Formats: sequence, C-alpha cells, structure tokens
Amino acid sequence: MVTRKRFMRCLACFLTLSFAAVAAAQYRSAMEAARNKMVDEEIVAAGVKNDRVIRAMRETPRHEFVPLHLRKYAYYDMALPIGERQTISPPFVVAYMTESIDPQPTDKVLEIGTGSGYQAAVLAKLVRSVYSIEIVESLGRKAAKTLERLRYDNVWTKVGDGYLGWPEHAPFDKIIVTCSPEKVPAALVEQLKEGGRMVIPVGERYQQTLYLLKKSDGKMVTEALRPTLFVPMTGHAEAQREIQPDPTKPALFNGGFELFSGDPPALKGWHYQRQLKVVEALDAPTGNAYVVFGNETPGRGSWALQGFAVDGLKVPKLKLSVWVRGNGVRQGQNAKQIPGVIINFFDENRAAIGAVGMGPWRGTFDWRHETKLLQVPRKAREAVLGMGLYGAVGEIAFDELKLVPAEN
Repeated sequence: MVTRKRFMRCLACFLTLSFAAVAAAQYRSAMEAARNKMVDEEIVAAGVKNDRVIRAMRETPRHEFVPLHLRKYAYYDMALPIGERQTISPPFVVAYMTESIDPQPTDKVLEIGTGSGYQAAVLAKLVRSVYSIEIVESLGRKAAKTLERLRYDNVWTKVGDGYLGWPEHAPFDKIIVTCSPEKVPAALVEQLKEGGRMVIPVGERYQQTLYLLKKSDGKMVTEALRPTLFVPMTGHAEAQREIQPDPTKPALFNGGFELFSGDPPALKGWHYQRQLKVVEALDAPTGNAYVVFGNETPGRGSWALQGFAVDGLKVPKLKLSVWVRGNGVRQGQNAKQIPGVIINFFDENRAAIGAVGMGPWRGTFDWRHETKLLQVPRKAREAVLGMGLYGAVGEIAFDELKLVPAEN
C-alpha cells in the first residue's frame, strides 16, 4: 500500500525530473537558436558559401568546447581562452579554413593544433577521418575526452609536436594548421598527398597571412588568402622565431592604409575586415588612400582588427591619433553599437583585462584629426586594436591611424 508520504516523495521526484528535462530542452533550443543566428550573421553573411560547411557549423555545438564560465559567449564570433595561453578559434575562421581545403567525404585530414577540439569536430562531419595533434598535454587530453564524450568516433588525437606531422598515417588528403609558424614545416609538405591542399597561417607573431597550398607534381603552389591573427605557438618553434615583437615599442602596421591588394582591395596587416572599402582619392588627409566602413543593417559587424605586443609595466600610456570622417552615423541596436577605435588588452595568459578607446562618433562631419592618451593596464602583455562601426549604421572613414608609447 502506498502511503501519502511515499506518494508525495515520488511526486516531488517526478516533478524535479520533469522540470530538469524541460530546462535541458529549453537550454538546447536556446543554444541551437544562438548557433543558427551566428552562422547566418557571421559566417554566411561574411562570405562562406559551401553548403556542407555551413551545415556542419550549424550542427557542431561550439558551447561544448568552451569553458563553462564562458559559454554565454560561445556563439559570438570571437576567440575565447581555453587555458594554457591558448584560445578556441572564432567560428568564422573555422568555417573559412574548412571551406578553403574543399573537404570531401572520402578525405583523410590532418589538423595541427587540436586546442579545444572544435575544429576537429567540424571536420568530422565532413570527411572520412581526422587526425589531430596538440603540443600542450593538458589541452590535448581534455580535447580527446570532449570528442569522445560527444561521440566523434572518426577523430583520432595525440599529444606531440604537430610540425612533425603524423607519418604513420600519411599521406593526408588535406591539412589544416591552426597555429602560426614562421615558415611552412617541411614534414607537413612531405605528408600531404599529391593534389592535396593545406591551409596554414604563416608570418610574424602579429603579422600573419593565411595561405592555401596545393601540391602539384611534388611542388607546392601557394595562394595568399587573407591577413589573419592566431595566438603564438607553444614550445621551441615559437622561441626560435627570427623576428620577435618588442612589447616596449608598440606600433601599428599599415596604419596609413596605403598597402593593399586584391579585387576588391583588402588591407595588408589587418584581419577580420568586414564591410570595409579601401578608397584611393585626392581628398585623403594623408597619402593616397583611406578606409571607409559602411553598414545599413543595425547590429551587423563592420570593422578591422590588428594585434600588437605591449608591456604595461614599461609602457604605462599610449598615444592614439587618427583622421576621422562621418556620414549619417547613428547607433545600431543599442547604445553600445557605435563607431570607435577600441583597444582590448590581455595578460600573459590571454585573459581580457580591460579596454580603452577613442570615439564614439555620430552624425555627419568632415575630416578632423583627433588624439587621445590611453592608460595601459600594468598586467598587459598584448593587445588587439579594432576600428569600425561596431554595429552602428552609416559610414565612418579613417586615415593615418597611429599608435605610439606616450612620453612621460
């Protein structure tokens, strides 16, 4: 016989489980909605066209690869720290690199730099098998557990030096490198199959270019895709760079916007260029060219970014100056979506520790020169400068953007 006390206890248990199931379903639904919004606004709108890649981005739960306390940012198009001075790549970068190698269902793919495991998870939905190497042991072990828990059964991982490749499983149809060496590692070239593709960021620590390499008749045919910024590598290869940044002399590359290439023109040295035009005109305040950011959809991204090294202990202040012009500028979906030049600072672990900037600007006005002194956090070791509309509507133009240590 069921007593009232036992019945009430069973009912409470049932209700608790029911509420938990409803909450879990609502959470999954919210994550899916956020993921689809991200894909539509930050991946498709930014130019990724491969239907299979777009579908894989919609189906891969990025929040599962992000630290719990950062999951609310999982479906923003941004890099996020995952520990050990490493980050999970922004979704657009993952989608763009994946599209660049033209993934096929029969491909065997090598990934260098497992990180969180997110890139491998996206690839797993598109190819036959993925082999992924991570040099940081704690990250490699954690990524392997996450991929196993989520049942990505066609992904194999190991901890080791990715630039040596995985010779026992070579040759590979495609290779994706998600950390930036100074030069293309010879072992990876050797392990790429004839006719295969490799996408890799190459260059100085804060001035990198994403390259697509195709193997033809044993030789590598190289195509520069776009400027990019990946976090510094871990280990011997990073320490042995021939050109090291000087954090006591922070500066911008191509701040006058005179260096560009392609059709339509893209700035050299700047990455994540969204809704940006390079204009060559006689009305440029300095030189022959300037940049214009234009946006008609409130909230849509329109900016360009550049990283640099800065030591807050030795450079307590920065002097920022720029020529700026506005045309019908108004805020986007909220008061935070306004144009500006913004510097985000990061400590030695790549945790965000503060932001400063210049602006905001509104309305219509002719060229004017502005200067501002900015405080650098003492713990800052690197920074990312962004310029643009940041979701605002209208047009904002910049020229001769300069950044130097301020004199005491």
